[in-house]
Amino acid sequence: MRVILISSAIVLLSACSSQQGRYDMQSDKAPEKVPTIIHAEDAHPRYEPFSLAGNKDYTLNGQTYQILRDPEGYQEAGIASWYGEKFHGHRTSNGEVYDMYSMSAAHKTLPLPSYVEVTNQNNGKQAIVRVNDRGPFHNQRLIDLSYAAAKKLGVLNTGTAPVSLRLLSPKKPAQDEWHSARHHAYYVQLVALSDALKANQTAEQLAKVHGLPTHIAHRDTVYRVRFGPFYDRDQAQQAMRTAKQHQLPGAFIVTEALSNTDTSVTKAKTNNP
Repeated sequence: MRVILISSAIVLLSACSSQQGRYDMQSDKAPEKVPTIIHAEDAHPRYEPFSLAGNKDYTLNGQTYQILRDPEGYQEAGIASWYGEKFHGHRTSNGEVYDMYSMSAAHKTLPLPSYVEVTNQNNGKQAIVRVNDRGPFHNQRLIDLSYAAAKKLGVLNTGTAPVSLRLLSPKKPAQDEWHSARHHAYYVQLVALSDALKANQTAEQLAKVHGLPTHIAHRDTVYRVRFGPFYDRDQAQQAMRTAKQHQLPGAFIVTEALSNTDTSVTKAKTNNP
């Protein structure tokens, strides 16, 4: 998992950078065969934890971009462009697959994912898009719209348009409701050991010292001692910070589908819930 995350960080600045090697096309374009029905329904804003990938400050073409840490109330006006078939089916900056027929967009500094209401100032048309990618990186443009979003906003014919953006910030559901809807669990990997007894002793000691749930993931001859599971990414990040502050600088977060957690993880003995 760690290798996947590291390699993803290298390649996932996708939307409108100047990269050519990953793509089959030299230049972007609209699809030659457009589906009879294009999904033009607005994205439905809902609370989502920020993605593990795509949310670190980065430097591209000599310019450094800082991700907005407190975007609440964000509004901005600028130029919108759109991106299409060249990027269709390739990874976005947060690791999802770009679908030009979905209501999505790319932005340089908003956290991923975010939901934004976009208004075309030329015609008053509006759309709600889900930002899951980075870009655009040229001509002082503010946002890159998916093909579907550009079509709904009337931007396809002009290529670009002046727009205004307004961030939509859904509130986090109540704890019980949030847990019932979860699909993934987060773990903080601490150490990997080849001795089962030592792994159990380490897990019990860490659980006792830090008051955190501790699990052991066993695969082949490797026992991975981890904090978790956590169903809130903020809690996982706090646990990772705790680990790094206590002589575990290599701690990192992994994400697992809940369907996998019961079979691959053994709970360490601890009095913590």
